[in-house]
Amino acid sequence: MLTLSPAKDAKDVAPGEPVSVTVKDGKVGEVTLTGADGKVVAGKVRADGSGWDSAEPLGYHKTYRLAATATGADGKPVTAESTFTTAKPARQLDVSVNLVDGETVGVGMPLIFTFTGNVADKAAAEKALKVTAEPATEGAFHWFGDKQVTWRPKEYWKSGTKIKVDAAVYGKPLGNGSYGREDKGASATVGDKLVAVADGGTHQMTVSINDKEVKTMPTSMGKPGHNTPAGSYTVMSEHTGYTMNSATYGVPEDAPGGYSTFVQYAVRLSYSGIFYHSAPWSVRQQGHSNVSHGCLNLSTENTKWLMDTSKKGDIVTVQNSGGPKLEPTDGWSVWQLSWDEWRAGGN
Repeated sequence: MLTLSPAKDAKDVAPGEPVSVTVKDGKVGEVTLTGADGKVVAGKVRADGSGWDSAEPLGYHKTYRLAATATGADGKPVTAESTFTTAKPARQLDVSVNLVDGETVGVGMPLIFTFTGNVADKAAAEKALKVTAEPATEGAFHWFGDKQVTWRPKEYWKSGTKIKVDAAVYGKPLGNGSYGREDKGASATVGDKLVAVADGGTHQMTVSINDKEVKTMPTSMGKPGHNTPAGSYTVMSEHTGYTMNSATYGVPEDAPGGYSTFVQYAVRLSYSGIFYHSAPWSVRQQGHSNVSHGCLNLSTENTKWLMDTSKKGDIVTVQNSGGPKLEPTDGWSVWQLSWDEWRAGGN
């Protein structure tokens, strides 16, 4: 028996799904898959001769002809043919990932996939997003809204882990007539385990690398009324030359309590505007009291050292700040959720 997929006269076929020929009790022979323009689509016979699979995606809203031959168990030739049409998407969604190909990341690095529109079929999207790691690492997806899904390991990554991300969304149905526009991919390596713990009670930040304390430095965090949210932040980005502006959280710079201040070094920890940054104006308070608008103030020298030493995906934990609990949606703060809570947000 010779089975073709898609079947004859099939409509709205997802162009990102493979075309296949399967033989039961026999061996596949010649297979051709051609578009209306006569262009042949590449494919490959399976090693055991039991079938054939396409090796490249199809186009949107196009007609294709699939013709196949095989030899049955009785030695007689068998032929089959199928003509089908691929889907015309109501809209196409792009996807981006927060990895830069070839970079080194920290042990807390979440893998964030952001779509340009709402994803109705979240299970289909997760199936199209592949995360592989060497050594193998347990992890799961969690959705934050309808446009963003994040993959996180159960525990911190092990240093030296090789991460590969394949967002194979082209031609895949994502629900409500939406399809993926283009595949994306990136690879990264997990570097040394760096964890910084800032304590609002002692006004000190302790930095550990690979579980060994390497430096303790004075800090000043959020003053009363601006208490720094407590929890585990993940380093998002680093900046040399940055203007801290209260307008980013709704207070105009010319209003009471407003400000616009240039700093030499700044590292973002949250969407809401929490950074650790150089603050030469508060060096006398660092190690003694909390005077900032929420950020972690450090001396210029200490900020530069930490920024040069740390990387995207490292962990900065704030404790004893008197502030509210850090929300997992504020930045890449995925470690604020337990593993059970995390898995509950997937499909």
